[in-house]
Amino acid sequence: MRLAGRLQVACITSVAVVIAIFLADGGVGRFGTAADAFTSLGILSGLVGTDLLLIMMVLAARLPPIDRAFGHDRAMALHQSLGKPTLYLILAHAALLITGYALLENINVFAETWSMLTTLPDMPLAFIGFGLMILVVVTSVVVVRRRFRYEAWHAVHVLSYAAVLVAIPHQLSVGALLSDGTIAHYYWLALYSAVAGSIVLFRFVLPVWRSLRHGLVVDSIDHVAPGVVSISLTGRHLNQLRAISGQFFIWRFWAKGLWWQAHPFSLSAAPNGRSLRITVRGLGDASAELPRLRRGTRVSFEGPYGLFTENARTSPRVVLIAAGIGVAPIRSLLETVSFAPGNATVILRSHAAGDTYLVDELTDLCRVRGAELRIIAGRRPEGISSWLPADAARAGTTLRTIVPEIKHSDIYICGPRPWTDAVVRDARSGGVPKEQIHYERFDW
Repeated sequence: MRLAGRLQVACITSVAVVIAIFLADGGVGRFGTAADAFTSLGILSGLVGTDLLLIMMVLAARLPPIDRAFGHDRAMALHQSLGKPTLYLILAHAALLITGYALLENINVFAETWSMLTTLPDMPLAFIGFGLMILVVVTSVVVVRRRFRYEAWHAVHVLSYAAVLVAIPHQLSVGALLSDGTIAHYYWLALYSAVAGSIVLFRFVLPVWRSLRHGLVVDSIDHVAPGVVSISLTGRHLNQLRAISGQFFIWRFWAKGLWWQAHPFSLSAAPNGRSLRITVRGLGDASAELPRLRRGTRVSFEGPYGLFTENARTSPRVVLIAAGIGVAPIRSLLETVSFAPGNATVILRSHAAGDTYLVDELTDLCRVRGAELRIIAGRRPEGISSWLPADAARAGTTLRTIVPEIKHSDIYICGPRPWTDAVVRDARSGGVPKEQIHYERFDW
């Protein structure tokens, strides 16, 4: 919590600094005319919007301090929550500046836009960056995102780096606020350099080095169900990864049709220092090819990531709830999480009793460790926000009726986003404190 607080203070401070830069440059005094007011507000919105955009990039970069403080799920939720304010500020930046310059030169905004494109240095690049950023934000909207395959959506989002890079030159060459030789100029460069350096180091340099050092390869593939496989990976010095049950990695399989993409998959078995195991379901173009992997295929990775671990525990009792392929981290947690016999409940949700994955392994683990296993099958009701089958929802069944001691338990939930949200709402309405609810949404 202390680390999370310090990171939040750092983000707020970064916004305050760019506002201070604007004020120190005499920004308050440049509101005498309508043209000056529009221009000044445009500069300020651009400064704050750009700062928020850099914060968004850092939140999505999987930096270790951010992962330890918030976890990937919460960091991405914060990232997404900043999307609209950032877009609105950048839109305001463009609209206000064009309007201000048009008023100053006494021409219409279309003529001013053309004038900026043809006479001001680096402005064409700025407009290209503006267009790329709008494309990235639009594809992030839930309704639009659902129409994309993961592979296409991820490819579009790589453009966010290009959008930021091509916008840098006009920030330094247009206007005097960030001109060469000023303190603001060097601060702005240092800010960009810190963000870029962090992304390059933690997203590229360290993952490449660690992948080469540990030399992971596919050791075996076990077919769990149609389209679902468990992949065992072996390598060197795996105990030094310090991975624990419940965490996930970003995996890249160096095989034809797969090498150019990376996907997040959770560990489905506790790391033992000799091998790692993931259980995956073929949902996208690339992941559908995973069952065809050959033994010995090289694997590179980023991670481990996530706070979906025993480190988040607050209570002696534990309830593990999974739907679909979300069973993977639940299964690995059950293997190592600490509890006295009788103090753990595992709940599996599926459309039909035969749709559960790894159920034989979970049954054996529950028997050995003294945990109760509940399999709840049936389709969810239409028009009702419930994580339970239709008959159970109509009967008023809740998480509290299934596990009476739920208020005194840590709850781990993994499954599709709407289903997970419904379980969280049920837990909260049953009086479970927020800090006892831990979830890993299994979507993108």
